[in-house]
Amino acid sequence: MTIEPAKTGAPKVSAERFQRETGLAAEIAGIAEPVIEDLGYRLVRVSVSGGHEDRILQIMAERPDGTITVDDCEKISKALSPVLDVADPLPGAYRLEISSPGIDRPLVRPSDFEDWSGHVVKIELKEAIEGRRRFKGTLEGFEDGEVRVECDLGEQGRQHLGLPVHMVADAKLVLTDELIREALARAKKRHADRPNSQNPGDGAEVDEDELNEDVED
Repeated sequence: MTIEPAKTGAPKVSAERFQRETGLAAEIAGIAEPVIEDLGYRLVRVSVSGGHEDRILQIMAERPDGTITVDDCEKISKALSPVLDVADPLPGAYRLEISSPGIDRPLVRPSDFEDWSGHVVKIELKEAIEGRRRFKGTLEGFEDGEVRVECDLGEQGRQHLGLPVHMVADAKLVLTDELIREALARAKKRHADRPNSQNPGDGAEVDEDELNEDVED
């Protein structure tokens, strides 16, 4: 971990996922990702939950610009279901859910940290650095293999940190009023850029009735 002012003028960062699933979820991701990419979308995350009688296979996906619509999810589901049936990585009954990453989305690519710079993020590391594994602060982008974030470190005050991306176990945006406004603004802009689209998306299907839930100031 470095502590120094964030630099500017960094080159374009990778859009490859650095965060990878393990176990059964990793096997399913290996099957699903090529199908999703062939359709022109990107895999965000795969998770398996529930018991033997009520298992849920959730696959988060998005367009390269970070958006996704209900129609997109249906398209992915129709293409992916027969492939999973043949590969049979999850024997028995389960429910397949194709979903958006949500507004308070996981950040799984270096480019995600650039795209959502300026918003509040929670980061958990695989192991502690200087006695600390969890960080919460304002995202400042990505540079030189590190996630740049401004955090309050207590007695050390506010510091500009560089957290090695290979040590990041989990990173997620925090739902705030500012993030909601940004998500809505992006959704409206992208919908305007695609006048024939019937279902605008923002990387989450933005439902204004749900936007007041779990907001952190």
